[in-house]
Amino acid sequence: MRRRSLNFRLTAAAIAAVLLAVVVFGVGARIIVSDQMHSSLDRSLRQRAIDVARLSVSAPAVLTAPGALESPVSGRQLSVEVLDRRQAIVARSLALGAKLLPKGPEVAAALRGESGFAEAQLDGEPIRIYAAPIAEVGGPAAGGVVLVAASTADIEDTLHQLGLLLALCGAIAVLAGGVAAALLTRRSVRPLRQLSSSAAAIERTGDASRRLAEPASPEEIGELARTLNGMLSALEASRERERRFLADASHELRTPLTSLIGNVDFLARHGAGEEVIADLQGDAERLRRLVDDLLVLERESGAAAPDRPVRLERTVAEVSAGRPNVVAEIEGSATVIGEPDALARSFENLLENAALHGPAGGRIVISMKVVDGRAEVAVSDEGAGFPPGSEEVAFERFWRAEEAGERSGSGIGLAIVKATAERHGGTVAAQGSTVTVVLPLAEPAAVA
Repeated sequence: MRRRSLNFRLTAAAIAAVLLAVVVFGVGARIIVSDQMHSSLDRSLRQRAIDVARLSVSAPAVLTAPGALESPVSGRQLSVEVLDRRQAIVARSLALGAKLLPKGPEVAAALRGESGFAEAQLDGEPIRIYAAPIAEVGGPAAGGVVLVAASTADIEDTLHQLGLLLALCGAIAVLAGGVAAALLTRRSVRPLRQLSSSAAAIERTGDASRRLAEPASPEEIGELARTLNGMLSALEASRERERRFLADASHELRTPLTSLIGNVDFLARHGAGEEVIADLQGDAERLRRLVDDLLVLERESGAAAPDRPVRLERTVAEVSAGRPNVVAEIEGSATVIGEPDALARSFENLLENAALHGPAGGRIVISMKVVDGRAEVAVSDEGAGFPPGSEEVAFERFWRAEEAGERSGSGIGLAIVKATAERHGGTVAAQGSTVTVVLPLAEPAAVA
């Protein structure tokens, strides 16, 4: 079945809600009016029966006088019959003429002293009858029954007209509600259509620098537009990082490849020499390290969050062991949720970076301590440190300080450190000649 638009579904839902409300109101109104009208009729029948029963006891001669039973109650014409205990007619309303009130089980019940109502037909007209007993004193009607009846046709006509009126008003209400809902939803959905058109245009052009218009109202659509614009900004930044990464990677790979090709060409012309072979080995090793670092960085950027407890002091002790000029300062113990190999590689990158940029033979310190419920691992060297203002960009891919000159290094090591720290829920920061990795401690339940 063809999918309906949001505008159509909202309008249909509004019409259904109005229709349901109209039906509930109409049924409720009819029930209330019907109950009130029948209750009023029952009170009139009961009151008239009481008056006639009292009259038959106190003034039986008046009861049989012509016209004595013709008094209307509440503007309603009531028909009365008075029966003796043998159900013979003692008195009756002149309005009945030759017609007799139907006698059902309610008459027998009244003879036993039990009052009650009954529905019946009189010449095809619906009537309601109330039967009440007469006391065992007084005239000929003593111990008999008084029957009071009234037509209910007027009630049925009133309820029928009320139903028609409610149906007409309901139809008008549903129509008006549907039109209002259609106009309102069309106006509310218009910003969504504009967002869809703008998004389609961005999809066609592939231009992630374009942004969607942010409507002031309704607030929810404005929030959606802001969220989508944020997504576009993130996509644009990601594309920019990808372009920069490809450019930097191409540049980094070109240098050793150019040198490698030149040495191979020299080797083909002049034969192998120790210096040429050493250059070839150095170029090949540089390419290997660069490719390995790129693979590690890609793995860290897309790997799942770790779930194993790691004793951080042991990892720090292991990566610092056997390294000349490296001093490990470990205060206490700390357990984090992590991947041991990834953390060890991250700390090794920091130690290699410190050895590369610090003075030859200079002292390198790797420390671990717990501060405010978080583990801090810091690596410091005796070099000049990061240039002022470069502390943030130092962790980007292929970033190298101008002071680095021709020193070896791919510029990916610190980027790997940052990716590893973030995958473990931590952060990394540089200040002076110190790089600090901060990791959250494991919950006690995760360690148990």
